[in-house]
Amino acid sequence: MGWSTRRPRSSPPRGCPLRICSSPWPCWPCDRRHDGIGFAYSKRAGGPAQFAHAREIADDLIGEDPSDIDRLRVKLLWAGAPVGRSGVAVQAIAAIDVALWDLKSKRAGLPLAKLIGAHRDSIRCYNTSGGFLNAPLGAVLENATRSLETGIGGIKIKVGHPDPHVDLERLTAMREHLGDDFPLMVDANQQWDRPTAMRMCRTLEQFDLVWIEEPLDACDYEGHAELTRQILTPIATGEMLTSVAEHIGLIENRACDFIQPDAPRIGGISEFLRLSALAYTAGLMLAPHFSMEIHSHLATTYPLEPWVEHFDWLDPLFNEHMEIRDGRMIVSDRPGLGVTPSDQLRAWTIDAFETGARR
Repeated sequence: MGWSTRRPRSSPPRGCPLRICSSPWPCWPCDRRHDGIGFAYSKRAGGPAQFAHAREIADDLIGEDPSDIDRLRVKLLWAGAPVGRSGVAVQAIAAIDVALWDLKSKRAGLPLAKLIGAHRDSIRCYNTSGGFLNAPLGAVLENATRSLETGIGGIKIKVGHPDPHVDLERLTAMREHLGDDFPLMVDANQQWDRPTAMRMCRTLEQFDLVWIEEPLDACDYEGHAELTRQILTPIATGEMLTSVAEHIGLIENRACDFIQPDAPRIGGISEFLRLSALAYTAGLMLAPHFSMEIHSHLATTYPLEPWVEHFDWLDPLFNEHMEIRDGRMIVSDRPGLGVTPSDQLRAWTIDAFETGARR
């Protein structure tokens, strides 16, 4: 799902097709065309619902100043107040929020990271798409080798097999394949109950992992907090939560060492920045989930050295691809997010709408 906001060449409001700007006078951003690119996503069900909600609330932006991003976010929340402040509602707003940040950065002529304020120009990155449980062990090791050849900085594989001996076999083979010092993470995808998680996390300490991800149900703050206190290996979680409020539960319960917010899932860049400030104050490490095109910029703004997840799943949608070198993802130096829609994205588009009439 995508969202685009445009600043036209002509003077607003009469000459502006979308009349995003309500000023009666020409201003410098309108001297040239500016497009804001934003997106949200759903890997399973829910995409059409996000699109429908965005269509319903989009007209509330008409006549507004696109620079007032957080005010507009709140306005859109109130427009959809009956459906709540998490899940589909904020994921629809996220696409708009990301587009407004992309637009603002382009108007400033800066990469998003520089507009916000960066601590670094590259981030440690790890690959997670080659270690799924349904892949044979040989294929998982081959995938890891290919990732290493691209310059990846860490490897994550899935655990949580019904037979724990399978997890141990795969992890033993991967650790031997990578060597003792290479960063290795595991992800249980919420597959364990509390006793199993405690037993498995203690067993996995021998592998010197960077973290153990989602050992329990995403909303089991108390269970994650107990693991964080008892286990030497850092605990990571947060990707399945769909609001800042839900992540505050993790922070207040000290329920993780690495927090893993996903900007498109929690409401966009504005909410991500709000959460990252809370996480830093609490002394948490940051490892955003998915959406590296967005999170590479946001991770650079975090004072503590973060990790970013590398997925190439969205590569066909954009003309530009993320560069990896020496274990790190290089942040784009192009204005905004630094990506433009590909012809393939346009070919795959099955629905679209345009808004423009002032209410």
